[in-house]
Amino acid sequence: MDKVLIQGLQIETIIGIYEWEKKLHQTLSLDLEMAWDNRAAAEHDDYSKALCYETVSRRLTQLISEKPIELIETVAERVATCLLDEFQVPRVRVRVMKPGAVPAANAVGVEIERSR
Repeated sequence: MDKVLIQGLQIETIIGIYEWEKKLHQTLSLDLEMAWDNRAAAEHDDYSKALCYETVSRRLTQLISEKPIELIETVAERVATCLLDEFQVPRVRVRVMKPGAVPAANAVGVEIERSR
């Protein structure tokens, strides 16, 4: 299966379990690996048959930033569900990284893989 990749999608949102976190915006970084059959789009050079990474990026930014979330695990699940349900992606791998969450680490994160 072919893949469409989005690496390092930066989304500013309110995320965290601590009260101080709920008062400021933080940036999450997402890496997405989406299974997608690219043959039809490539054969006819037809955008309508491609998985549009710009549309996906805009939708996920809206989804994640629309209301506060406490856990990056929740972010990962919501992203996977959105891609499977709204974009009909058959399989997705989602990595969500939260820079600065632990002082001794560059970032912390979760990675999940889901399929329909």
